[in-house]
Amino acid sequence: MGSAEYRPLLLGLHSHSQIPDLSSVVIEEFLENRPVALRWWPRLVAWESRLLWRLSGASIVVSIFNYMLSFVTLMFCGHLGALELAGASIASVGIQGLAYGIMLGMASAVQTVCGQAYGAKKYSAMGIILQRAIILHFVAAILLSFVYWFSGPILKGIGQKDSIAEQGEIFARGLIPQLFAFAISCPMQRFLQAQNIVNPLAFMSIGVFILHTLLTWVVVYVLDYGLVGAALTLSLSWWLLVIINGLYIVLSPSCKETWTGLSARAFTGIWPYLKLTVASAVMLCLEIWYNQGLVLISGLLTDPTIALDSISICMNYLNWDMQFMLGLSAAASIRVSNELGAGHARVAKFSVFVVNGTSILISIVFSAIVLIFRVGLSKLFTSDDEVITAVSSLTPLLAISVFLNGIQPILSGVAIGSGWQAVVAYVNLATYYIIGLPIGCVLGFKTGLGVAGIWWGMIIGVLLQTATLIILTARTNWDAEVVKAAERLNKSANEETIDLVASASA
Repeated sequence: MGSAEYRPLLLGLHSHSQIPDLSSVVIEEFLENRPVALRWWPRLVAWESRLLWRLSGASIVVSIFNYMLSFVTLMFCGHLGALELAGASIASVGIQGLAYGIMLGMASAVQTVCGQAYGAKKYSAMGIILQRAIILHFVAAILLSFVYWFSGPILKGIGQKDSIAEQGEIFARGLIPQLFAFAISCPMQRFLQAQNIVNPLAFMSIGVFILHTLLTWVVVYVLDYGLVGAALTLSLSWWLLVIINGLYIVLSPSCKETWTGLSARAFTGIWPYLKLTVASAVMLCLEIWYNQGLVLISGLLTDPTIALDSISICMNYLNWDMQFMLGLSAAASIRVSNELGAGHARVAKFSVFVVNGTSILISIVFSAIVLIFRVGLSKLFTSDDEVITAVSSLTPLLAISVFLNGIQPILSGVAIGSGWQAVVAYVNLATYYIIGLPIGCVLGFKTGLGVAGIWWGMIIGVLLQTATLIILTARTNWDAEVVKAAERLNKSANEETIDLVASASA
């Protein structure tokens, strides 16, 4: 587009109120055709923030309330007794966390390809991608169900006490139906988020959470069904979520272009999509299991019940914060993938800067809350004075981790939106498991620091991973990412050639 055509557009941008009404196409031209004066940046940030929060507000609600299903279940288990809480926690982390990492990781491939397909206006491809993802997730769930069933010997094999492992097995076996629900729900939620359908998802998640809380109270306190009752109630709640999500996709007019019914095409072209799915699963599994490893290793310390209870309470709050940031991360992923799919390299890059700045500010606030309410937070889970004291001593480390959560998951969301999963998987392997975890084990078992030493090792790994992702993001050629997005969509969606490069330069 020539400068003669472009200047009247710029001259028309004379007030803050007009910025929100502009499209990504106009903003892309604005960022491309001339150096942007300082006075425009606050207005452009406001434009991007409006789009980001429209997505992230509901995405955060979905992420938090889905996580709160397990969170509330563990709270009820904690009031059954310290041993029951330790068993449920170790099963939730060591067994459910394994499946959670794999399923969520696999689902991030849906986020990448569907997000880019939506940006490229290739709507019919999205339904095929969803079906293909559910097929692969279901196969993974069948394989993982054996891990759930034999969780007792597995937990004992990694060094957990027999009494804790036995309680963990009871809880894990009750979660097998939830595993299959999760295999269907994860792709469906990513499918809807990729097309900016987030508010309905939020209402569904809140409704199921309220019902789940009431059902769990009845099952645990009134009917006295203990751990197995709590686990089966969690499974039932996830299946309710699947049914509601599925009905929305099939019946809602919002999905009439992206969902065109079941198709045999879902069984074809699986290999290119499978490669991205595996890379996605490895990338997120390495991140999620890293934090879960902190709890598992803590079970090997002296007095594992107190160690497990205190670290589990801290990790639940860290995971709660992580869910908030994963909601923001999902929004970042959607924004980046949509803009790359549409060929808007500069808007994608600008979105990355805005979301990172936003998340850092939020994390500072969250870290302060953790430090201020350190005793009150532990009392929600337990009345044991020894556990409360142990939790209070760990909250400074929790605050540091909460702050780092303001950067690392967001950069991972950008990586998902851009399709960098394979590269980030290598980064995670090196920084977390080759560097961070060994340092944590040395500090935890050889210096007398215990849980705090293990956690310090984890923090070092996250710092190195975050620094690496910052460097990768800063050095990214976003025009090249637009070309890669088109190539990835062609291979994964089995669609005709999509000339995004032409649209980007038009």
